[in-house]
Amino acid sequence: MAFEIKDIDESQAPLIEHLVELRSRLLKSIAALFVAFGICLYFVNPILAFLVQPLRDAAGTGGKLIYTKLYEAFFVDLKVALFAAFMLAFPVISNQMWAFIAPGLYAKEKKAFLPFLVATPVLFLSGAALAYYVVMPTAFRWMLGFQGNRGGVQMEALPSVGDYLGLVMQFILAFGISFLLPVLLLLLNRAGIVTRQQLSGARRYVIVGITVLAAVLTPPDVGSQLMLAVPLMILFEGSLVVMWFGERRAAKAEAEGEVEVAG
Repeated sequence: MAFEIKDIDESQAPLIEHLVELRSRLLKSIAALFVAFGICLYFVNPILAFLVQPLRDAAGTGGKLIYTKLYEAFFVDLKVALFAAFMLAFPVISNQMWAFIAPGLYAKEKKAFLPFLVATPVLFLSGAALAYYVVMPTAFRWMLGFQGNRGGVQMEALPSVGDYLGLVMQFILAFGISFLLPVLLLLLNRAGIVTRQQLSGARRYVIVGITVLAAVLTPPDVGSQLMLAVPLMILFEGSLVVMWFGERRAAKAEAEGEVEVAG
Protein backbone atom coordinates (compact mmCIF):
# COMPACT_ATOMS: atom_id res chain seq x y z
CA MET A 1 0.00 0.00 0.00
CA ALA A 2 1.55 3.29 -1.10
CA PHE A 3 2.13 6.02 1.46
CA GLU A 4 -0.55 8.65 1.11
CA ILE A 5 -0.95 11.94 2.95
CA LYS A 6 -4.62 12.45 3.64
CA ASP A 7 -6.27 15.81 3.41
CA ILE A 8 -7.19 17.77 6.52
CA ASP A 9 -8.82 15.60 9.16
CA GLU A 10 -12.60 15.89 9.21
CA SER A 11 -12.88 16.45 12.92
CA GLN A 12 -14.42 19.23 14.90
CA ALA A 13 -13.05 18.34 18.30
CA PRO A 14 -13.85 20.88 21.00
CA LEU A 15 -11.10 22.95 22.59
CA ILE A 16 -10.88 20.71 25.65
CA GLU A 17 -9.99 17.71 23.48
CA HIS A 18 -7.20 19.66 21.79
CA LEU A 19 -5.85 20.69 25.20
CA VAL A 20 -5.98 17.07 26.39
CA GLU A 21 -4.07 15.98 23.28
CA LEU A 22 -1.53 18.78 23.78
CA ARG A 23 -0.99 17.64 27.36
CA SER A 24 -0.52 14.07 26.16
CA ARG A 25 2.06 15.15 23.57
CA LEU A 26 3.93 17.26 26.14
CA LEU A 27 3.97 14.41 28.66
CA LYS A 28 5.38 12.02 26.05
CA SER A 29 8.05 14.57 25.11
CA ILE A 30 8.98 15.10 28.78
CA ALA A 31 9.08 11.33 29.34
CA ALA A 32 11.41 10.91 26.34
CA LEU A 33 13.63 13.70 27.69
CA PHE A 34 13.64 12.10 31.16
CA VAL A 35 14.61 8.67 29.80
CA ALA A 36 17.31 10.20 27.61
CA PHE A 37 18.60 12.16 30.61
CA GLY A 38 18.94 8.95 32.63
CA ILE A 39 20.85 7.26 29.80
CA CYS A 40 23.13 10.26 29.27
CA LEU A 41 23.78 10.62 33.01
CA TYR A 42 24.94 6.99 33.09
CA PHE A 43 27.31 7.65 30.17
CA VAL A 44 28.27 11.16 31.29
CA ASN A 45 32.02 10.43 31.38
CA PRO A 46 32.25 9.37 27.70
CA ILE A 47 30.08 12.36 26.73
CA LEU A 48 32.30 14.69 28.77
CA ALA A 49 35.39 13.17 27.14
CA PHE A 50 33.85 13.87 23.72
CA LEU A 51 33.16 17.52 24.61
CA VAL A 52 36.64 17.99 26.07
CA GLN A 53 38.43 16.51 23.02
CA PRO A 54 38.77 19.86 21.16
CA LEU A 55 40.63 21.31 24.18
CA ARG A 56 42.92 18.28 24.37
CA ASP A 57 43.69 18.59 20.67
CA ALA A 58 44.37 22.32 20.96
CA ALA A 59 46.54 21.99 24.08
CA GLY A 60 48.57 19.15 22.63
CA THR A 61 49.49 17.98 26.14
CA GLY A 62 46.10 16.72 27.25
CA GLY A 63 44.79 19.99 28.64
CA LYS A 64 43.60 20.65 32.16
CA LEU A 65 40.29 21.69 33.68
CA ILE A 66 39.74 22.74 37.28
CA TYR A 67 36.74 23.44 39.47
CA THR A 68 36.80 26.08 42.19
CA LYS A 69 33.50 25.22 43.88
CA LEU A 70 33.04 21.86 45.60
CA TYR A 71 29.67 21.29 43.94
CA GLU A 72 30.68 22.53 40.46
CA ALA A 73 31.73 19.15 39.05
CA PHE A 74 28.41 17.57 40.10
CA PHE A 75 26.34 20.28 38.41
CA VAL A 76 28.54 20.05 35.33
CA ASP A 77 27.61 16.36 35.05
CA LEU A 78 23.92 17.28 35.24
CA LYS A 79 24.35 20.04 32.65
CA VAL A 80 26.22 17.74 30.25
CA ALA A 81 23.61 14.98 30.67
CA LEU A 82 20.72 17.39 30.08
CA PHE A 83 22.40 18.92 27.03
CA ALA A 84 23.05 15.49 25.49
CA ALA A 85 19.56 14.27 26.48
CA PHE A 86 17.88 17.06 24.56
CA MET A 87 19.89 16.13 21.46
CA LEU A 88 19.00 12.47 21.90
CA ALA A 89 15.30 13.09 22.55
CA PHE A 90 14.85 15.73 19.84
CA PRO A 91 13.52 13.25 17.21
CA VAL A 92 10.80 12.13 19.62
CA ILE A 93 9.95 15.70 20.62
CA SER A 94 9.75 16.88 17.00
CA ASN A 95 7.61 13.83 16.12
CA GLN A 96 5.17 14.70 18.90
CA MET A 97 5.01 18.30 17.68
CA TRP A 98 4.29 17.10 14.14
CA ALA A 99 1.63 14.66 15.35
CA PHE A 100 -0.15 17.51 17.13
CA ILE A 101 0.07 20.01 14.25
CA ALA A 102 -0.46 17.69 11.25
CA PRO A 103 -4.22 17.02 11.70
CA GLY A 104 -4.90 20.73 11.19
CA LEU A 105 -3.04 20.94 7.89
CA TYR A 106 -4.24 20.25 4.36
CA ALA A 107 -2.41 17.60 2.34
CA LYS A 108 -0.67 20.29 0.28
CA GLU A 109 0.47 22.03 3.46
CA LYS A 110 1.76 18.75 4.92
CA LYS A 111 3.80 18.03 1.80
CA ALA A 112 5.20 21.58 1.91
CA PHE A 113 6.08 21.36 5.62
CA LEU A 114 7.69 17.89 5.67
CA PRO A 115 10.94 18.97 3.92
CA PHE A 116 11.45 21.64 6.59
CA LEU A 117 10.91 19.04 9.31
CA VAL A 118 13.66 16.90 7.77
CA ALA A 119 15.99 19.82 7.01
CA THR A 120 15.91 21.23 10.57
CA PRO A 121 17.93 18.48 12.34
CA VAL A 122 20.23 18.08 9.32
CA LEU A 123 21.13 21.77 9.26
CA PHE A 124 21.44 21.96 13.04
CA LEU A 125 23.81 18.97 13.14
CA SER A 126 25.82 20.44 10.24
CA GLY A 127 26.32 23.67 12.17
CA ALA A 128 27.17 21.81 15.37
CA ALA A 129 29.68 19.61 13.50
CA LEU A 130 31.36 22.66 11.98
CA ALA A 131 31.64 24.19 15.45
CA TYR A 132 33.03 21.00 17.02
CA TYR A 133 35.46 19.80 14.36
CA VAL A 134 36.69 23.09 12.88
CA VAL A 135 35.84 26.20 14.87
CA MET A 136 36.48 25.10 18.45
CA PRO A 137 39.94 23.56 17.87
CA THR A 138 40.99 26.67 15.94
CA ALA A 139 39.60 29.07 18.56
CA PHE A 140 41.08 27.13 21.47
CA ARG A 141 44.54 27.06 19.89
CA TRP A 142 44.35 30.83 19.50
CA MET A 143 43.17 31.31 23.10
CA LEU A 144 45.86 29.01 24.52
CA GLY A 145 48.49 30.89 22.50
CA PHE A 146 48.50 33.64 25.14
CA GLN A 147 50.19 31.32 27.64
CA GLY A 148 53.84 31.81 28.53
CA ASN A 149 56.03 34.55 29.94
CA ARG A 150 54.40 37.89 29.23
CA GLY A 151 55.60 41.10 30.82
CA GLY A 152 57.81 39.16 33.20
CA VAL A 153 54.88 37.11 34.49
CA GLN A 154 54.20 33.46 33.72
CA MET A 155 50.68 33.08 32.36
CA GLU A 156 48.93 29.71 32.28
CA ALA A 157 45.41 28.84 31.14
CA LEU A 158 43.48 27.02 33.86
CA PRO A 159 39.84 27.14 32.74
CA SER A 160 37.17 25.86 35.09
CA VAL A 161 35.16 22.90 33.86
CA GLY A 162 31.93 24.88 34.13
CA ASP A 163 33.22 27.82 32.10
CA TYR A 164 34.70 25.52 29.46
CA LEU A 165 31.52 23.52 28.96
CA GLY A 166 29.50 26.73 28.89
CA LEU A 167 31.73 27.93 26.05
CA VAL A 168 31.41 24.60 24.20
CA MET A 169 27.62 24.68 24.45
CA GLN A 170 27.63 28.31 23.30
CA PHE A 171 29.61 27.30 20.20
CA ILE A 172 27.41 24.29 19.39
CA LEU A 173 24.09 26.08 19.93
CA ALA A 174 25.20 29.26 18.16
CA PHE A 175 26.32 27.41 15.03
CA GLY A 176 23.49 24.87 15.13
CA ILE A 177 20.69 27.43 15.50
CA SER A 178 22.29 29.89 13.07
CA PHE A 179 22.40 27.17 10.39
CA LEU A 180 18.59 27.08 10.54
CA LEU A 181 18.56 30.40 8.66
CA PRO A 182 17.48 28.77 5.35
CA VAL A 183 14.53 27.06 7.08
CA LEU A 184 13.38 30.41 8.50
CA LEU A 185 13.76 32.26 5.21
CA LEU A 186 12.03 29.58 3.14
CA LEU A 187 9.15 29.34 5.60
CA LEU A 188 8.70 33.12 5.48
CA ASN A 189 8.82 32.97 1.70
CA ARG A 190 6.34 30.08 1.54
CA ALA A 191 3.98 32.01 3.84
CA GLY A 192 4.16 35.03 1.54
CA ILE A 193 5.71 37.29 4.20
CA VAL A 194 8.88 37.96 2.20
CA THR A 195 9.79 37.47 -1.44
CA ARG A 196 13.05 36.53 -3.11
CA GLN A 197 13.23 39.98 -4.67
CA GLN A 198 12.89 41.65 -1.27
CA LEU A 199 15.62 39.51 0.25
CA SER A 200 17.88 40.04 -2.73
CA GLY A 201 17.37 43.80 -2.52
CA ALA A 202 18.18 43.77 1.21
CA ARG A 203 21.39 41.76 0.73
CA ARG A 204 23.69 44.48 2.09
CA TYR A 205 21.61 44.76 5.27
CA VAL A 206 21.55 40.99 5.64
CA ILE A 207 25.34 40.88 5.41
CA VAL A 208 25.62 43.53 8.12
CA GLY A 209 23.10 41.63 10.27
CA ILE A 210 24.98 38.35 9.85
CA THR A 211 28.26 40.04 10.79
CA VAL A 212 26.73 41.52 13.94
CA LEU A 213 25.11 38.18 14.82
CA ALA A 214 28.42 36.35 14.41
CA ALA A 215 30.14 38.92 16.64
CA VAL A 216 27.51 38.50 19.36
CA LEU A 217 27.23 34.69 19.31
CA THR A 218 30.92 33.79 19.16
CA PRO A 219 33.89 34.63 21.40
CA PRO A 220 35.72 37.88 20.57
CA ASP A 221 38.16 36.46 18.04
CA VAL A 222 37.97 37.28 14.36
CA GLY A 223 38.54 33.68 13.26
CA SER A 224 35.43 32.30 15.02
CA GLN A 225 33.32 35.20 13.78
CA LEU A 226 34.37 34.63 10.17
CA MET A 227 33.79 30.88 10.48
CA LEU A 228 30.18 31.60 11.41
CA ALA A 229 29.54 34.61 9.16
CA VAL A 230 30.84 33.08 5.91
CA PRO A 231 28.70 29.88 6.06
CA LEU A 232 25.65 31.97 6.97
CA MET A 233 26.16 34.16 3.92
CA ILE A 234 26.50 31.04 1.76
CA LEU A 235 23.30 29.62 3.28
CA PHE A 236 21.51 32.92 2.63
CA GLU A 237 22.52 32.87 -1.04
CA GLY A 238 21.57 29.20 -1.24
CA SER A 239 18.12 30.04 0.12
CA LEU A 240 17.66 32.59 -2.66
CA VAL A 241 18.59 29.95 -5.24
CA VAL A 242 16.05 27.49 -3.78
CA MET A 243 13.39 30.22 -3.89
CA TRP A 244 14.25 30.89 -7.54
CA PHE A 245 13.79 27.24 -8.45
CA GLY A 246 10.51 27.21 -6.49
CA GLU A 247 9.26 30.23 -8.41
CA ARG A 248 10.16 28.61 -11.74
CA ARG A 249 8.38 25.38 -10.76
CA ALA A 250 5.28 27.29 -9.64
CA ALA A 251 5.24 29.35 -12.86
CA LYS A 252 5.60 26.20 -14.96
CA ALA A 253 2.76 24.47 -13.09
CA GLU A 254 0.56 27.54 -13.51
CA ALA A 255 1.29 27.70 -17.25
CA GLU A 256 0.49 24.01 -17.68
CA GLY A 257 -2.76 24.53 -15.79
CA GLU A 258 -3.74 27.39 -18.08
CA VAL A 259 -2.99 25.25 -21.15
CA GLU A 260 -5.17 22.42 -19.81
CA VAL A 261 -8.01 24.84 -19.11
CA ALA A 262 -7.71 26.36 -22.60
CA GLY A 263 -7.67 22.89 -24.15
